Amino acid sequence: MFDEKIERPKVAKGKRPYFFDDPSVDKVLAIVMALAGEVSVLRDRLDTHEKLAEANIWPTAENVEAFEITEDIEKERDERRTEYLGRVMRIVTDELERLKRDLKTKP
Repeated sequence: MFDEKIERPKVAKGKRPYFFDDPSVDKVLAIVMALAGEVSVLRDRLDTHEKLAEANIWPTAENVEAFEITEDIEKERDERRTEYLGRVMRIVTDELERLKRDLKTKP
């Protein structure tokens, strides 16, 4: 009776933190980042399909799941993700840099 594992819903507690003056901007950014994460996962899956094709292995669901990622592949993917997220977040990082410069130049 008590051996059953009870799954509790995973829900964040407390107020949602906001980083921008308008909470709607934070919500749109959260949506964009969720989509960026999904695109990144899809790109990794596509890369797996391409690598299987290069090895003349049919890209079945089983072969894709069994694909072993080497350190070189992981490094290549990490670099691609870093560049990708840099492009996605460019407007935000540019704005942060501008704000930092403005703070340094204020008397």
